Amino acid sequence: MTRTLTTPTPESFSDLPFERRDFEIIARIAKTEFGLHIDIAKEAMIRSRLTKRIRHLNLPSFEAYCALVDTTGSEERDHFISALTTNVTHFYREVHHFEALEAEVLPPLLDQARQGRKIRLWSAACSTGPEAYSIAGSVLHLCPDADRLDIRILATDLDPVVLARAEAGTYRAEECRMPGEAWHRRVFGAARPQDDRLAVRPELRRLITFRRLNLNGAWPTVGRFDAIFCRNVAIYFDKSTQETLWGRLAECLDPGGYLFIGHSERVSGAPLDQLRSAGITTYRRV
Repeated sequence: MTRTLTTPTPESFSDLPFERRDFEIIARIAKTEFGLHIDIAKEAMIRSRLTKRIRHLNLPSFEAYCALVDTTGSEERDHFISALTTNVTHFYREVHHFEALEAEVLPPLLDQARQGRKIRLWSAACSTGPEAYSIAGSVLHLCPDADRLDIRILATDLDPVVLARAEAGTYRAEECRMPGEAWHRRVFGAARPQDDRLAVRPELRRLITFRRLNLNGAWPTVGRFDAIFCRNVAIYFDKSTQETLWGRLAECLDPGGYLFIGHSERVSGAPLDQLRSAGITTYRRV
């Protein structure tokens, strides 16, 4: 049977029916494809965010949108996941992690790097990039010649929209708030805003490789790491998916490697056989 879609008028978008079946399809795709757990309490938020996509695509209904997203290989899934997730981030967020990174984690690693050892760090949900650039800023603060050593930072995210912003490395002035001026200089140097935008120091960018990665999917050759930042992403997952994620991250850490997680997250279950508490929302691989 051929279905003919009528063209909606702009005023009709606010009256689009959002049925329980629409929500169930959205929740199923989010869970099976991306590991995201969407509670029914978020129904109003989901409706509001996806209505914008329906308006942009000029589709007549949530049913039509769900059918589009549920099509294997649909390019709309990139926009779908971007709409469902909230990318709240800023430079040196949860600054205690970076203080620990500079005081405890990096000094012995940098000594080893100067002797020829490779050092690998991972920002596993980098969003628009401030976390990855903050890590690089800490590295260069302690080791100004880091780009001449075998030190690399992998920065990954599921959302290609925010990943493109991260790779660009330019930010509006209001996005560049820091714990203090000294921290600001680590990322931006003495640069002044151009057209109300700031660009990160090129030395930082040379340390970082950006790559798209679904934490709930396959991880092709990500390697092993000395420290992993995976913060404020597990809050989107149910308990079982969280434990699976912590276990997979632990397997990617070298013995003695560190895992930094979000302020409201805790490692639990079987992964605690491999990870021991090493500070505030910080764990170390045994």
